[in-house]
Amino acid sequence: MRKLTYVQAIREAHEQLLSSDPRVFVIGQGLWSPWYAGGSLQDLDKQFGRERVLDSPTSENAVTAAAVGAAIAGMRPIVFHPRMDFMVLAIDPIINQAANWCYLFGGQVHAPVVIRAVINRGGQQGAQHSQALQGLFMHIPGLKVVMPSTPYDAKGLLIGAVNDGNPVMYIDDRWLYAAEEDVPEEIYSVPLGEAVVRRTGSDITIVAASYMVSMAMQAAETLGRNGIDAEVVDLRSIKPWHKELVFDSVRKTGRLVVADGGWETCGVASEIAAAVACEMFADLTAPISRVTLPDAPAPVSAALEEAYYPTADSIITAVEGILAAKV
Repeated sequence: MRKLTYVQAIREAHEQLLSSDPRVFVIGQGLWSPWYAGGSLQDLDKQFGRERVLDSPTSENAVTAAAVGAAIAGMRPIVFHPRMDFMVLAIDPIINQAANWCYLFGGQVHAPVVIRAVINRGGQQGAQHSQALQGLFMHIPGLKVVMPSTPYDAKGLLIGAVNDGNPVMYIDDRWLYAAEEDVPEEIYSVPLGEAVVRRTGSDITIVAASYMVSMAMQAAETLGRNGIDAEVVDLRSIKPWHKELVFDSVRKTGRLVVADGGWETCGVASEIAAAVACEMFADLTAPISRVTLPDAPAPVSAALEEAYYPTADSIITAVEGILAAKV
């Protein structure tokens, strides 16, 4: 066991997948450029050849469709989209083809493609370079969606996604790339659809995914110093999401905050809040709170960005509001 950063863990997952399975190949924009991939694919083209690590033209739709076709033909492609924003150009092969293929053919033919979508926001990049669209893809039947928050899960979920046999969207966040922890050297996978409790508590449940898990942990530590015992649940997968674990936690605490780095309306936080409200309303002792982006495009101004993106303080405010509420 040794420490790896989040981005190093992603690179190691790619390396071990390419080494262990000849069906695996990687295709997308900027694969031969360390800047595009943030170091997550560093020198893989030199190690495995440019026939298996393919730097594609700027045509998100065509490249994704080619990967879906290769998956149907028996390969295990990973499609790399350096910005989730422009992956929207590939909506047709992702939603109409990959997500539906198994159903269209009665389970006889699968499309085991992994679509790696990077959230790359902040830094005054503006509305077309800052979008977190996970809620859109959470909505789609036949598509699995994972969002690792730690280096361990960044490696294990990518390996699990490639081995799953279904179309999986793997969403990583560049705000996490410097995070570091112990990661096993051997190849391993993290099961899709299983959440994990990052911190146990009895007063309130904070459910989060991806970068917002780190914000939730910071918030929980601050709350703990003030006598509030928060439990933090890391979803890891948002489609399917681990309903039983979330429900068990809320049943114990009676209170819920859901934190997500996407927009509020029809988002991840809204879906989880709705499920808890519909299916275990009697277990709640206070209203549910959502911590999300406001329903507005990302600003360019640095000052406005500080107000736009949710932080640990945003979660603390939500928790304090719930604890002060009278039902």
